[in-house]
Amino acid sequence: MEIDGVNDVQILDPELLQLPGLSPVSLKANPHIAEELFSQWLSLPETGRLVKSLIDDTKSSTPVSVSKNCTSLNVACGSALPSVFLNSGTPPLSPRGSPGSPRFSRQKTSPSLQSPLKSVREPKRQLIPQFYFQHGRPPAKELREQCISMVDQFFSNYIDGLHMDEFKSITKEVCKLPSFLSSVLFRKIDTSCTGIVTRDAFIKYWVDGHMLAMDVASQIYNILRQPGCKYLRQADFKPVLEELLTTHPGLEFLRNTPEFQERYAETVIYRIFYYINRSGTGCITLRELKRGNLITAMQQVDEEDDINKVIRYFSYEHFYVIYCRFWELDGDHDFLIDKENLIKYGNHALTYRIVDRIFSQVPKKFTSKVEGKMSYEDFAYFILAEEDKSSEPSLEYWFKCIDLDGDGVITPNEMQFFYEEQLHRMECITQEPVLFEDILCQIFDMIKPEKENCITLQDLKASKLSGNIFNILFNLNKFMAFETRDPFLIRQERENPTLTEWDRFAQREYVRLSMEEDVEEVSNGSADVWDEPLESPF
Repeated sequence: MEIDGVNDVQILDPELLQLPGLSPVSLKANPHIAEELFSQWLSLPETGRLVKSLIDDTKSSTPVSVSKNCTSLNVACGSALPSVFLNSGTPPLSPRGSPGSPRFSRQKTSPSLQSPLKSVREPKRQLIPQFYFQHGRPPAKELREQCISMVDQFFSNYIDGLHMDEFKSITKEVCKLPSFLSSVLFRKIDTSCTGIVTRDAFIKYWVDGHMLAMDVASQIYNILRQPGCKYLRQADFKPVLEELLTTHPGLEFLRNTPEFQERYAETVIYRIFYYINRSGTGCITLRELKRGNLITAMQQVDEEDDINKVIRYFSYEHFYVIYCRFWELDGDHDFLIDKENLIKYGNHALTYRIVDRIFSQVPKKFTSKVEGKMSYEDFAYFILAEEDKSSEPSLEYWFKCIDLDGDGVITPNEMQFFYEEQLHRMECITQEPVLFEDILCQIFDMIKPEKENCITLQDLKASKLSGNIFNILFNLNKFMAFETRDPFLIRQERENPTLTEWDRFAQREYVRLSMEEDVEEVSNGSADVWDEPLESPF
């Protein structure tokens, strides 16, 4: 403290001391006088008690009564203090430095301060509202009360609880969920398998469990997933499809054919995972579910009696096309197809080289347990990718096929490897061949890649013409249709701009298959429902 005092004296303005007996000029010439006076004041016992009292008051955040303490100090000290301290009702402020000094720039003293010690107060704490809830955000009070009121109304006539067939109204009107989720939700609440859900059990799960405050995607995700799992598996959707097949009026005609009920459910699940499970892990995360359009499709199915109007995932006609195409290729009907079967797809539209890449399982690991064989699920992925090359799952599927070395880019050499077979096939059918050099220029003009001489997956996703690139390389029929600009296809696109390539293909193919089915029924007298699925009555 003495050192600070010395430093302060060195920059002290003598006029601030108010010593009538000493001139400012003398003090400037003899700074040791001011130092001696300051040292004498500090050495007094009363000064120590005063400073300690001020510090204690400051720490306890109590008002500092400087004048009172100082008055008692002045009385006790009497003439022992220099006149500069006796003439003031308060202790002197710490000497201020000149405006240009470092100390002056660091400290700014408020003119209203009466104490040499600045009162230290803890900063006010800002209350940050809670933003993370381990078990989900609790519902607002108004929403909670409204929900409980509705629940009380529903359970007023069912004091002992609701059975499963009576629970559907709760699912649809209270939970605002598709009605075919009713049985899954019922079992989620009835963990003891009593066959009854009481009012208290429902409140505990839906309201106290914070399900009420979640968005619809999170609600469905938590209802479908198994305890402890952070994803949805294919098996988690089976109970939902079973109830849909049992209750939906658009699928009533299938109730006497359990074989095709199962096939329909499987196909819907395969389509869901093809489009929603973008990571390809076979497990749908909550983020993937929210980013997809499955929830919207489920809500549409619950409101629409004609199942074929819900073209996303649930259309029976789309299932009919996929299944019949597979059945046509599966000559021995062992529910497996090999390379020789697949090469016949689309009237031999594909090249042998691309079929080899598919069976090398580069784009997708086969679920078939038989080596060299493709299962129905594998075929469903293939046909969705083949008939809608504008979708991102399809672009990823075919990009892996063409990227021979797996380095993340498609080079001219890799494209030429696949196009060579296309060129040979054009020569065989006396079609005027298009040289690869011309094709390469056309491809780069369509894609406009960021880097010269190679194409990335991002380049393909950024272009609306990417699907045509793959047709040029390995699908001769679609390549020729693209070159000739089939007016029928152009008219279809203009009439239904919202439909995808898959939607238009399924529409055309269903008409073709329906006509063939009618002819077969006329010639045979009846159709064998165990060979092909029933035609939709809509």
